[in-house]
Amino acid sequence: MSTIIDLRSDTVTHPTQSMRRAMAAAEVGDDVYGEDPTVNRLEERAAELLERDAAVFVPTGTMGNQIAVHLHTIPGSEVVAEAGAHVFNFEMGAMAALSGALPRPIPTETGILSPQQVEDAIQPPSGYRTPTRLLVLENSHNLAGGRVTPLERMRELIGVAKAHNLPVHLDGARVYNAAAFLGISAAEVARGCDTVMFCLSKGLAAPVGSVLVGDADAIKEARRIRKMFGGGMRQVGVLAAAGLVALDEMLPRLAEDHATAARLAGLIAEAPGVDLDASTVETNIVFFSLAEDARLSAPALVVGLSKRGVLANALGPARIRMVTHYEISMEDAEKAGTLTRGLLS
Repeated sequence: MSTIIDLRSDTVTHPTQSMRRAMAAAEVGDDVYGEDPTVNRLEERAAELLERDAAVFVPTGTMGNQIAVHLHTIPGSEVVAEAGAHVFNFEMGAMAALSGALPRPIPTETGILSPQQVEDAIQPPSGYRTPTRLLVLENSHNLAGGRVTPLERMRELIGVAKAHNLPVHLDGARVYNAAAFLGISAAEVARGCDTVMFCLSKGLAAPVGSVLVGDADAIKEARRIRKMFGGGMRQVGVLAAAGLVALDEMLPRLAEDHATAARLAGLIAEAPGVDLDASTVETNIVFFSLAEDARLSAPALVVGLSKRGVLANALGPARIRMVTHYEISMEDAEKAGTLTRGLLS
């Protein structure tokens, strides 16, 4: 293990030794022809876990989300989602550039939409209004500090969309973290959503890749869109092999990352000038804000931590994100929390 405690993201994880062995031994073929047996096994396993008909392996979560947007919308239509959604904030304006779709962001205090907010955001059929064509939910929610939308609320939000004949896409980049927190299967979290994307390269620690799942017709069209978006891959079983190991070995341990995040949050919350309710840290993401009179700004705190072997991300002058993963031990979390508290004291 490196002596650096890297809390910038769970995307910084390195593949495990078992992943590397599986990658080296992977049986491969041309995936665009549907002939890569390792990719086929991964897609079948992903579909099985989420209790869907089919799945398609994609290079990134962004591509998976944007394939879904393209699949469910038409140019000049709107996509409704919470204002902090990844699909709006971190995907390079792709829904407009690739699909001609417009965002309809809904601000919330917690990252969790209410049914009435979604109802109010849906544009009624009209000859002079931009039509709503898709609701995107994100669970867990990155910019909301990894908050989890409860199952009952998921059902309510999906119900509003279905009452208007709108499809629902779940950005489930960390849906398995949400499932671990709720103590249920990811299939149950995602039930009722038309398509679901989840990442293999975050807390699951695979080096590359995400999976989009849905019914057979949707995934057949998604494969065409993947090729159009430049995501057709050839002997990619060398990457899918790591994904298969991730599903077998990393899913059962995600709650450990939640425990280290909770400990980290508890220590940081004690520091002066910190706005952080540790009880709201539900998964593996810790966000906290610094008061105007805090000893350091967010960028200065990040610099101070890096000099002491802890890496974190500043999002603006007063907000910091830290993310735990399998390479962060409880000792690492306690060290990082204690250093953060010390620098702010």
